[in-house]
Amino acid sequence: MALRWFGRRNGEADAALPAPVETKASATGRVVALAAGSGRVVWSPRDVGSLTRAGFTGNPVGFRAVKLIAEAAAAVPLVCQDARRRYDTHPVLDLMRRPNPAQGRAELFEALFGQLLLSGNGYLEAVEPAAGGLPVELHVLRSDRMSIVPGQDGWPVAYEYALDGRKHRFDMTGSPDPICHIRSFHPLDDHYGLSPLQAAAVAIDVHNSASAWSKALLDNAARPSGAIIYKGTDGQGMLSPDQYDRLVSEMEMHHQGARNAGRPMLLEGGLDWKPMGFSPSDMEFHQTKAAAAREIAQAFGVPPMLMGIPGEATYANYAEAHRAFYRLTVLPLVTRVAASVAWWLSEHQGSEIDLKPDLDQIPALAEERDQHWARVGAADFLTEAEKRAALGLPPIARSASGG
Repeated sequence: MALRWFGRRNGEADAALPAPVETKASATGRVVALAAGSGRVVWSPRDVGSLTRAGFTGNPVGFRAVKLIAEAAAAVPLVCQDARRRYDTHPVLDLMRRPNPAQGRAELFEALFGQLLLSGNGYLEAVEPAAGGLPVELHVLRSDRMSIVPGQDGWPVAYEYALDGRKHRFDMTGSPDPICHIRSFHPLDDHYGLSPLQAAAVAIDVHNSASAWSKALLDNAARPSGAIIYKGTDGQGMLSPDQYDRLVSEMEMHHQGARNAGRPMLLEGGLDWKPMGFSPSDMEFHQTKAAAAREIAQAFGVPPMLMGIPGEATYANYAEAHRAFYRLTVLPLVTRVAASVAWWLSEHQGSEIDLKPDLDQIPALAEERDQHWARVGAADFLTEAEKRAALGLPPIARSASGG
């Protein structure tokens, strides 16, 4: 059944829509449909929107860092296994492959990782079938629209998804949970996570301010302004109002902006141009931007070398930086998110399963993975079962007769 995210199709009246017998769509779809285009988004008190606009949509370094991590993490293959075997086919894998009619696996997880990086929180909604069991659809919900309703004991009893005054409430007192909330560690908040954008907020402001300053310099011929000094024939240094307005108009029209860069100035009697320069240290905004860019990249865990930021010589070569990026940033994120999703889906399924990244299919880790397999394979003091356990593989399934 197609996802009915909006209230009506193009060209159809509301009265012409038949009542659906079974709805397999996001429960927040009606909230979005009713509020679409009706006003501005009401941001949460944590002001995720302002951080996202300043650090993601308005900053190239933050944008690239989030895209780099989210796309790399979403592309990591996952394996599904339980205590006995690893599955090539499984209902959970089928659900991951096509989580909803509008998204595939990569799109869903890229959105989930992106929300987690931008706000410190990721929310997955399960569309449950009437008969129970695994969800028929999964949807990523925007974290800036979600709020937690804590109970008397402090644990969440509900989640509220709000948009322009309309709310949908997800009850968390029953089982299974309709919402999977994944959050980053926050030492000062019991319910919401800390995003890298918050940690890099100062560096983002510095980088954006340096960009705005550089743009202003370009608009003024890419050099500091100067002063026009007027000395009349009688020694009086005052222009008449008409002379002052004419001088300002000519400066703005003929000598300001990039298109007028280097244009000679014709000064009439009594006028003298005195340039006012800055020291070289005051003009090194590119170094300030580079330092701020490195801080932003470090907050997200992306080696600056991978983003083309100059002045970074920590890694001996690009391949080592790429391997460190996967080992220190991508894999911990994927492992934590996959474990949370697997535990949540196990509750829906009624039996425990485990989702983990398939390290054997990550090209950046191929060399060290080959070395690890060679060391384990050459260990004569380990049994076959111990070797499989050391490599993260489940035991070999045996038949009932023991063959």
